[in-house]
Amino acid sequence: MPDGTFRNPLGSPIRSLGRMKHSGPFFLEMLKRGARKVEIPAGHVLPREEAVQLLDEHVAGKEDFLTWLGHAAFLIHMNGLTVLTDPYLTSYAGPAGLGPKRFVKCGVPVSALPRIDLLVVSHNHYDHLDERALAQLPNKSHMTVVVPLKLGPFFRERGFPHVVELDWHETHTIKGVAVTALPVVHWSRRSGFDTNRTLWAGFKLQSKDHSLFFGGDSGYGPVFKELGEQYGPFDTALLGIGAYEPRNMMKASHANPEEAVQMARDLRARRAVGMHWGTVLLTVEPPFEPPVRFRQAGADQGFAESDVWIMAIGETRPLTGWPSNR
Repeated sequence: MPDGTFRNPLGSPIRSLGRMKHSGPFFLEMLKRGARKVEIPAGHVLPREEAVQLLDEHVAGKEDFLTWLGHAAFLIHMNGLTVLTDPYLTSYAGPAGLGPKRFVKCGVPVSALPRIDLLVVSHNHYDHLDERALAQLPNKSHMTVVVPLKLGPFFRERGFPHVVELDWHETHTIKGVAVTALPVVHWSRRSGFDTNRTLWAGFKLQSKDHSLFFGGDSGYGPVFKELGEQYGPFDTALLGIGAYEPRNMMKASHANPEEAVQMARDLRARRAVGMHWGTVLLTVEPPFEPPVRFRQAGADQGFAESDVWIMAIGETRPLTGWPSNR
């Protein structure tokens, strides 16, 4: 924009719609919820030892795989390249021990992560860009960091020498994997004075064998049909399914589960993987409602049950070589 800020794709929902009307009750309810203990269902988080062993086995096997660390943090192994996305890996989604606290630990401790070749960050919100986690990552001089426009200085100032900034539709290729920044429906802010001063993005990761969409954070909009027509089909789409209520406040920031499945259809994705849920309380829907609605929406919209993935935190799954992966 002329003032140096960024905007959403044309036709996207407007973020300001209904926010002030609902903000007071929303923050009161979040204060109440923050004081309560979250009951974790059995199987939602793999035991740490099991998660590390499973990850190590897949690393040794050299095949493409996906590990969910929680929220929007994944390890993606493609074409021999190990990618880490949106590394919210420590306790608080905020500065200096403030902000919402995650109610489950990262699926794999930072010390047990494999060597990261590529770090991909979708935007600068604290639940996606975790400065304390960045400080703990080894091999900063080795890895490449790919971020949207204007986020480069944040990483260079913190010891990452190989940083690539991408505008929407720009591509950087590393070790046979093409990384393309794509438009999504969101916003950015790190402090009270920098709203939309840095860009936000989803990403396409394309190898010779696999096409993967990482959605970062996004509401639903017509841009997803455009992306499907221009960049699809995708083998796998990692899509946010949580943090969606109250709807008038969150519609322009986060998809609900039904909209996430529609995103997958628009993208022409063969497999949809739910993320951005079950890790930290950001909004007022029941914390374990998203996967129930996501699975039902997948069935309602024509996906096979085996192509709608709800992973356990710490779980690793192969991206190729078994029936649902075709």
